[in-house]
This record gives sequence, C-alpha cells and structure tokens, in this order.
Amino acid sequence: MKRILLTLAALAFVASSLLAVAASAADDSVAGKCMTCHKEKTLGLYKQWYKSEHAKHNVTCIQCHGADKGDADAFMHEGALIATLVTPKDCGTCHHKQSEEVGQSYHAHAGEILQSKDAYLAHAAGGAPVAIAGCESCHGGKVEIDPNSPNMLARLSWPNSGIGRINPDGSKGSCTSCHARHAFSVKQARQPESCGKCHLGPDHPQKEIYEESKHGNAYFSQVDEMNLSSDRWIVGQDYFEAPTCATCHMSATANQPITHDVGNRISWTLRPPVSKTKDNWEVKRRNMQDVCLACHGQGFVDGHYAQLDGIVNLYNEKFAKPGLALYKKAKEKKLGEGQANFSNKYEWIWWEIWHHEGRRARHGAAMMGPDYTWWHGIYEVAQHFYFKYIPELRKLHDPDIDTMIDELLKDPYHAWLNRPTADIKADIQSGKMAEMYKDMYMVGTK
Repeated sequence: MKRILLTLAALAFVASSLLAVAASAADDSVAGKCMTCHKEKTLGLYKQWYKSEHAKHNVTCIQCHGADKGDADAFMHEGALIATLVTPKDCGTCHHKQSEEVGQSYHAHAGEILQSKDAYLAHAAGGAPVAIAGCESCHGGKVEIDPNSPNMLARLSWPNSGIGRINPDGSKGSCTSCHARHAFSVKQARQPESCGKCHLGPDHPQKEIYEESKHGNAYFSQVDEMNLSSDRWIVGQDYFEAPTCATCHMSATANQPITHDVGNRISWTLRPPVSKTKDNWEVKRRNMQDVCLACHGQGFVDGHYAQLDGIVNLYNEKFAKPGLALYKKAKEKKLGEGQANFSNKYEWIWWEIWHHEGRRARHGAAMMGPDYTWWHGIYEVAQHFYFKYIPELRKLHDPDIDTMIDELLKDPYHAWLNRPTADIKADIQSGKMAEMYKDMYMVGTK
C-alpha cells in the first residue's frame, strides 16, 4: 500500500512538474511574440525593458500583463489574455512586502482626497478636464472600463499613473509613479527628480525647497558619487555625500530596512490648516532621526527639530487657529454675497494663507529651506493675514466678526501693529520679543 501511495505521489509530482514546464513554455512562447512585435512597433519601450532588472531575471511581458479570466480589464490580444493596467496587486505577486507597505501608505490613499476642497475647486472654478489632467495625474483617479468597449480602459481615466490611483481590481496606487515603466530603475526612484512631478509648486514645493537646501546642493554637486545603481544602498555606508527624498523617507539605514510606507518617518501632519502631530509620532520621529544620525550628531538633530517645532507652532498659534476661527464664524453665519464655497474673496484669501503660504513655511522648516520658511512662507502669511484677510472680513460689517478681530489684535502676538517702531526694536534687542515665543519650541500645540 505504501508503495502504491509513493507511486501516486511521484506521479502527482511529475504531473505538476510537467504542467509547470508546459506553463513556462507557454509563457515563453507568448513572451517571444510580445517582444518580437514590440521590438518593431515600440522600440523604445522594448529597450527600456531589455536593460531592466526584470529582463535580467527573465521577467517578461506576460508575467506582469497577464490577466485572469474575469478580471475587469482583461482582453484577448494576439492569442493571450492580458491587461493594459499593471497594479500594485500584480506587482505584489513577486514584491509582496513592498505592495503591502504601499497599500497602507499615504501615497496609496492620495486619490481619496479628490473628494475634498482641492478637487471641488478644480471642478467648480476650472472644470472636469483640468481636474482629470491636473489633480488626478498626481493624486490618481478611479480608472474605469470604457462602457462602449468593455475590454478597453476609459480614455478619461487612462493613462493615469497617479500615486493613489484606484484600480479596477480594488488595489490602490501605482508603482510606476516612482518606478517608471518599463525600466523600473531603482536608480531613478532614488533620485529627487522622481518625486518632482508632484511635490512642487505653490502649495507643496518640496522639490524647490530641497534644491535650495544644503542637502540638495550637496546632492547635485556630487551626484556621480552617490552609488545610485548599487543593490545595497545604506546611508552612511554605501553613500554619504547627501540624502535624497528616498534616503529620508524610504531607504535603508544601518538600523532600519527599506520601507514603502512614506509616512513611517514623519511626525507632523503639515497639510491641513492647523498642523497636528501624527499618531505614534514619537516613534516616527525617532525613525527619521535615525536617518539624520547617519551623518549628523545628536545635538545637530535636536536643534533642527526644535526649530521645526518652533515654526509649526508659530504658524499654528499666531495665524492658523485665529484665522480658522474667523473663517468658520463667517461661514457659519453665511456671510458674503456668494452662496457656494469659494464664491467670496475672503474664502480665497484664507485658502491661500493656509494651503499655499502656510504649507510653504512649514515644509521649508522641515526640509531646511530658509527662503521658503520666511520669504515664500511666514512673510506672505503675515502680509496676507493682516492686510488682505482681516480687511476683507471687516467689509462684511458683522459685529461678531469685528469683535473677534478686535480681541485678536489686542493679543501680544499681534499688538505690534499699534506700537511705535522704536519700542518694538527695543523689545527685539532686549530679548523680550523672543521671550514671548519661548514656548513655541515645545513639541505639539497649546
């Protein structure tokens, strides 16, 4: 009986092996057809793949683009069932850990904020074409199947490589946002330019801030020494000339592995009108400080974070909280001639104070960009707060709003407006003015 069982087991093993060989041979046959055709039709695409790590490890077209029967985006093409769209779920077949980390990251959820005021403004003041070609190109949109051609992706949702793209298979994100197809180069993903498609501009100019910082200066002047193509890429060991975006937010240190969860080292939420520390922020701050300590001493790192906390709290306490309270009161009382959001000038001014200028100041401090911290940041926050926002609110002639403004301007933070310049200078020179802000350097807010 045992011999029979062994024989059956052996036959099963042989059968499964033969099936695997047959499947592999079938894949090779399909891949051969793919490469032969695309080498002629889209030579650039073929060459990108040919030089890639995928090609070196015999990962061909069908392994990534092969579809299962019943997949929403599957269609027959040259005798094979394929999908144009390759999603994190597909990549996760081989890159399981990375796919999981992406799925729980802020990147994967970027498409969800398109129901926020960001997208509302694009649709209302602009129109659907700009929301699709603008907002969704970075944040990602919902990729849909063309209702008139069930095997085709809808043209208004594809092409889309937005970082939080919502895919037909239910997965979120797009690996090709960072690992551009079809080379999927790790060297490219490690460079700050890879992040620059989305992280730039008036409301989140991380690219520009990095370029003006000492980190960016060191990178661009020594990029040839960064070992960007190395398999192992540990800061302080395999390279030490400068950090890139990937270094700080994703790449390995001597104590941490690579992570595709880009929020794993960020302690402040700098996006909303009023910044808050993140859940589990102490651990996340230690994670980021571990990166810093590969090149800097603890005193340097502590000083940077004290100054970052000071700027965030300054913005929060002096401008964001009172500004938001005034905005909420005006909206609660339905003040202004327009009915819709953004139909009144004071709404636009407040939006730009926090969404543009306030973010620039906070990101500038986080990434050591002094010009963005002050001239593009708090300087413009202050100018527009005092000489655009408050005057526009005064035009509403509402007693509650006027009382709130009167009380605000009595606050020591704002009382300088009605004091002689000589007295203010004396307070600055004596240190009295700085004393007023001493509590700003504590983590968190009042």
